[in-house]
Amino acid sequence: MGTWSKMLAAAVLVLGNAGVHAALDVGEVAPQFTAQAALAGTVIRYSLAEQLQKGPVVLYFFPLAFSADCSIEANKFAEAIEDYRALGASVIGVSRDDIETQKKFSVSECRGKFAVAADVDQSIMKSYDAVLFFRSEYANRVSFVISPQGKVIYHFKSLNPAKHVENTLRALKSWREFGMVR
Repeated sequence: MGTWSKMLAAAVLVLGNAGVHAALDVGEVAPQFTAQAALAGTVIRYSLAEQLQKGPVVLYFFPLAFSADCSIEANKFAEAIEDYRALGASVIGVSRDDIETQKKFSVSECRGKFAVAADVDQSIMKSYDAVLFFRSEYANRVSFVISPQGKVIYHFKSLNPAKHVENTLRALKSWREFGMVR
């Protein structure tokens, strides 16, 4: 096997395993944070602890506001927001974008349905080990479902935005159905 083939095989192995592990596993305590966020173009103070008092939270990280896949994912979360609310859950998106960018993104891509936090210093994404391994200045596309008790009940990592909404909704429904308290 030539050098190029070996490098390609190694890259496929690494990328193929990229979605297998998230630093926070099911049952672990989710790191608390407070951040500047935007909801429908308005800047708010978002506190995970305060939001968890109201019910479970779907926390999703995305690499860059207004990139094609991040816009698709935000649209999917916005379209499903009533399904999340019916399960007593809220949604928060997080990226390294500044608050001015998040204000615009919250209006156009999130359709004013849920907040997006500005994690300019990457402290939130680092605490969740949600940094994109091959471009550390960006968040990886990873979603967490956090119980009101502050524990991770589900996580999903994939750069493909297609399954994040479907999988987090399924996890919430399962958690509700089986009365899991983790």
